[in-house]
Amino acid sequence: MEARHGLTGRRLLRCRQVRRRPRAPRQLRRFQNDREVEGTLVDHNEHSGTRAAAWQENWAETPGSPWAGRPDPDEERTYRTLTYERDGRIARITFNRPERGNAITSDTPVELADAVERADLDPRVHVLLLSGRGKGFCGGYDLEMFAESGFDTADGPDGAAGTVVDPAVQASNHNPWGTWDPMADYAMMSRFNRGFSSLLHANKPTVAKLHGFAVAGGTDIALYCDQIICADDTKIGYPPTRVWGIPAAGMWAHRIGDQRAKRMLFTGDCIDGKRAQEWGLAVESWPADELDARTEELVGRIAMMPVNQLMMAKLALNSALLAQGVANSGMISTVFDGVSRHTREGYAFQLRSATVGFREAVRERDEPFGDYKRARPGADEGRNP
Repeated sequence: MEARHGLTGRRLLRCRQVRRRPRAPRQLRRFQNDREVEGTLVDHNEHSGTRAAAWQENWAETPGSPWAGRPDPDEERTYRTLTYERDGRIARITFNRPERGNAITSDTPVELADAVERADLDPRVHVLLLSGRGKGFCGGYDLEMFAESGFDTADGPDGAAGTVVDPAVQASNHNPWGTWDPMADYAMMSRFNRGFSSLLHANKPTVAKLHGFAVAGGTDIALYCDQIICADDTKIGYPPTRVWGIPAAGMWAHRIGDQRAKRMLFTGDCIDGKRAQEWGLAVESWPADELDARTEELVGRIAMMPVNQLMMAKLALNSALLAQGVANSGMISTVFDGVSRHTREGYAFQLRSATVGFREAVRERDEPFGDYKRARPGADEGRNP
């Protein structure tokens, strides 16, 4: 047989010993047979396994990314109450009314939600960092605007005229001698909550950096964030539970548990950053002069994670949190917040604020508790949590 085909035994042996090209791993062979993917020629020898730690590459930077060749998201936008900046993989949202303690206005929830959505849609962003410019994070609602002026503010958010968030409409609904419509109030306050809760419902992690003070409505915002890091001397609490307020976000029990939440809201007392960490409200607390560096270390570590891993981890953990009834807590608390502003006591506080000024009304509210304008460090531990 071999002679008939002109092959001697020696030549046949050499043919059988011809060296073959190394074959690709079995799982890659079928991909290497496809030389074109959706109209684009692809070199399948240049796969992610040839690059060290390719999983650390950003969505928009990965070779063959769906965002390759696409323009960067629009970053030209101006806000009244905050600033937005993308710094590498970190979106920095900073409250920017330092002269008013970064107090909340009708613009705040609208602008915060817009900034959060910008970061959430930007493939370059891995984590959102929320902070406040000036002496503190956020002093709550601008009650010199709301309480002292009876919601009768000259300006509202764009497109507010003639809607439930129209300041003139809410001023009428807060008239102590008029008829209060609780659902008109709820329609307004629920919009604040909806804007603030964008921090919780964002796909990507949100971190709040607290310094100086985070009180009243400022805690509604902070408690919606996935992580809180604060300075040791930060004043944190909800004093308006003493009169004219219930935390509309309803997040306190979900963050620190029933007993500790009641300890704070039954008295309106505040805690400092150290106690916030001890109680699990904050993940870290540091001396004020170390807070910036420690925060950058935390968000820097988060930013190293792949975006999709962060999203999956947050969605998985939020499923447990939301199952606790966060939505119901927010709904009920928002209704009761409106009720608290329209009780006999609530009207008394509002009228007192309009008569002598909000600051004097707050002094009268807090002085009996011994903590008017008093920073938490060094406070009597027997009188405050």
